[in-house]
Amino acid sequence: MAHRKPHLPEKICVSCHRPFAWRKKWARDWDQVKYCSDRCRATGPTPAAAPGK
Repeated sequence: MAHRKPHLPEKICVSCHRPFAWRKKWARDWDQVKYCSDRCRATGPTPAAAPGK
């Protein structure tokens, strides 16, 4: 059975606006992590979508 990790902290990616969970490789600098992936980091921040659209 898969190992679940229900109590990991989460953030919202500033590029794709999706939630992403803490990863061990981010342990030292979790406070500075803004993007969920290298692809989002390359794209950069995008404005949030308007509600209802």
